[in-house]
Amino acid sequence: MSSKKAKTRNEASSSRGVVGGESIVADCGRNISTCGYCKSPTSSSISHGLWTESLTVNDYQALLDRGWRRSGCFLYKPEMDKTCCPSYTIRLKASAFVPSKEQQRVRRRLERFLDGELDLKPMERTEDQDVSFSGQVSESVRKTLREQKNEVEPVMKYLSEQIDNAVQRCIQNGEFPSNIQIPKASVKKVVSAKRKKLAEGSEELLYTSNIAFPIAAAVKHTQTSHKGERNNNVEESRVSPETVSEKLLTAVNKAGESTGFSVKVCKGHINFFSATQVTSSDRDEGESFSATTTKSSSNNLHLRKRKLEMHLKRSSFDSEEYELYRRYQLRVHDDKPESISETSYKRFLVDTPLIEVLSSRDGDDGKVPPCGFGSFHQQYRVDDRLIAVGVIDILPKCLSSKYLFWDPDYASLSLGNYSALQEIDWVKQNQAHCSTLEYYYLGYYIHSCNKMRYKAAYRPSELLCPLRYQWVPFEVAKPLLDKKPYSVLSNITKASLSSSSSSSLRQASEHEDMKQGDANGDEEMCNSDEDSDSDSSRNCSDITNITISLDGRRLRYKDLPRINNPAVRKQLESMLVNYRKVVGAELSERMVYELR
Repeated sequence: MSSKKAKTRNEASSSRGVVGGESIVADCGRNISTCGYCKSPTSSSISHGLWTESLTVNDYQALLDRGWRRSGCFLYKPEMDKTCCPSYTIRLKASAFVPSKEQQRVRRRLERFLDGELDLKPMERTEDQDVSFSGQVSESVRKTLREQKNEVEPVMKYLSEQIDNAVQRCIQNGEFPSNIQIPKASVKKVVSAKRKKLAEGSEELLYTSNIAFPIAAAVKHTQTSHKGERNNNVEESRVSPETVSEKLLTAVNKAGESTGFSVKVCKGHINFFSATQVTSSDRDEGESFSATTTKSSSNNLHLRKRKLEMHLKRSSFDSEEYELYRRYQLRVHDDKPESISETSYKRFLVDTPLIEVLSSRDGDDGKVPPCGFGSFHQQYRVDDRLIAVGVIDILPKCLSSKYLFWDPDYASLSLGNYSALQEIDWVKQNQAHCSTLEYYYLGYYIHSCNKMRYKAAYRPSELLCPLRYQWVPFEVAKPLLDKKPYSVLSNITKASLSSSSSSSLRQASEHEDMKQGDANGDEEMCNSDEDSDSDSSRNCSDITNITISLDGRRLRYKDLPRINNPAVRKQLESMLVNYRKVVGAELSERMVYELR
């Protein structure tokens, strides 16, 4: 069935506010291939596959919670105890998320870029391109920066010039002596450790200048040198750094030129804050000013605000998105041009089996978010230029992140990390519309692959136990994974959760080994070729209630016409037993098994 037909069927099957349609899957069995993570020369990656063009969001949510993922309309699940790089489903509860310092820096870096304060570096090729990003500025800015011999940020040079201009205006107005000898203004970046010393409540304090101190000293020196001459235009008593900084701020305000920052004075320092954080009360007091576009007459450096927009749209082919994807694959992953096509792109990131669920106009408080459920593309645009696309699934319990591709010119903005933070925020915001929507799924976590360990930085995260499908806190699972790549995470005991001693962890690991041996024995019993009606295997391989699609009809296996050929019957029963094992008893009876 074509994707167009599947989409039409999905739309017809959906009803507002109600999950409609049915899940129909075809079992593709075991798949063995080479591994893209450990780069093993042998075919060591082992997984189980299902093909589907119709899947309800509830059923896909249940599959996620059993370790499945999708690529287009293909569903796959690693055989964890056999594959070379065991892949654990990882998630976090959005409301409990605590951003790290590095994640906070990612937000601030992008905000500085949008405020025009940050020039971005070209992308440098590294081994870990999964979590690095780059940016683009105008050619005039690039030319100016290339001409600069020092490493002073353009924004600091620009702000220094604005202060120097204010000093000259104060001299012309007679507020400072005309024969004063003072150094050029210097603006420095404020490190986080010094922010509270320079200004109270200054989390967004970015730059500062102490030029008022040498000016005050120079004014006093000039006045002392001319004791017998009184300059009627200069008030001798007002030469403290505090008064000098206030005069400079007033001079800048009167000039009508803006810096793109909120500027305040504190204890003689001239401080530059992020304009996006300025409150309305600050503006009303007349102590700050901001603008979206500024220009330095001496170096033609433009500092302008940029506009970031995010658009959430249903998964569909978009030629602009495809061109961005093509550039991303060529420059970031070094794909060959002939390996990239519209067909492969659609199959990977556009086609989806998920049946759309729309939000009801009558109100679905606590049931469905305003965008509904299904597959989406989240576009990120700066000044209407498409810079990144996040491919996501929105399900009853979670937002599942599938893939992100971005403009290689914006590599230093860390758009992968930024998009993850935005998606976590989205879950928090939309939980008010859908009470069950609590989690953010980051895909697979592979402890044995260093490039994948960054996902554990989103805390507090949980890993899915590959045997009992229970969620285990990452910090609890980590000691087991440090010991070996594959572990039955749920075997960790409650006693070990409350104890941090090495002996407790060692005992827990030994206990895990013993139980894992028993569990493997149980799995072998489930895979035995015994008759499905025997008492010994009934609990593991009861296939009687599996729904099968046969010639357009839906029949339980127990209601199928008797298959006279013993070999065919045995083969079908073996397939259904394996199918029931990989999807679980409940899903095997809820989804439709399509015979091919």
